[in-house]
Amino acid sequence: MSDDRLKADIWIMAHVRQCSSLGVSAMVVRHGDDRGGSLMLKINRLENGCRVLSQAVDEDGNRAWLAAFKGTTVPEAEADAYIARAIGRDPDLWVVEIEHKDGWHPFGGREI
Repeated sequence: MSDDRLKADIWIMAHVRQCSSLGVSAMVVRHGDDRGGSLMLKINRLENGCRVLSQAVDEDGNRAWLAAFKGTTVPEAEADAYIARAIGRDPDLWVVEIEHKDGWHPFGGREI
């Protein structure tokens, strides 16, 4: 059986480059498994705090995002502590931080 999914490193780095081309600061702050690590996004809304989104799949098999902290923004230190705990549970986890006042990210999918 073949797996036709795009490798995690290619998919993630393509989106980081897309941010760069749009003038949006995005950086990989934790490099996970190249082939299939899942992704956590830290959306830094600057003076408005941070949101944390975890990669998920919805009921129809489409990409989706689970919002930590009931979708609210939290101070950066609280977001970082949450991410550190997630890394402790999943050593293959990728973490990308995006700085955007409006909370935009290029990865698509809806929040569930």
